[in-house]
Amino acid sequence: MSLETVVLAVGPSDEDRIDALGQTTRDIAGPAGAAVKLVHVFTREEYDSIRDRLNIEPDSEQTPDDVAKRHNVVRSAKSALEADGVEVTVNGRIGNHGEEIVGFAEEADADLVVVGGRRRSPTGKAIIGSTAQRVMLDAPAPVTFVRVD
Repeated sequence: MSLETVVLAVGPSDEDRIDALGQTTRDIAGPAGAAVKLVHVFTREEYDSIRDRLNIEPDSEQTPDDVAKRHNVVRSAKSALEADGVEVTVNGRIGNHGEEIVGFAEEADADLVVVGGRRRSPTGKAIIGSTAQRVMLDAPAPVTFVRVD
């Protein structure tokens, strides 16, 4: 399988595993010369809250891509990948995390999707759900799961 496009999904809870996510993505995308499409999904509430914190006017033409580019986790991941010569684009989406990551991977014609997560009990998954689990089950391409506990 040749890799042309790797989707790296990062969220606010990935701050403690951004190094592991970045290293895994570099190890895979770098040697293959693949482009990385970094995606950050906001719920509507998260998006509105971040726009408020960034003092972005409600009628501003700032897009979810623009807001994602200003997010600390996204900037850290992008900088680390670019420092190693990996081509990176940043994309923002609004909606359900799992659904939006899967939809973005389909749109991007991803050859691989990289997601992070932590170990959860079966009860925790049943009650709360798991974005990574949703992506692993529904993604249009193989998924690499990076776990940091």
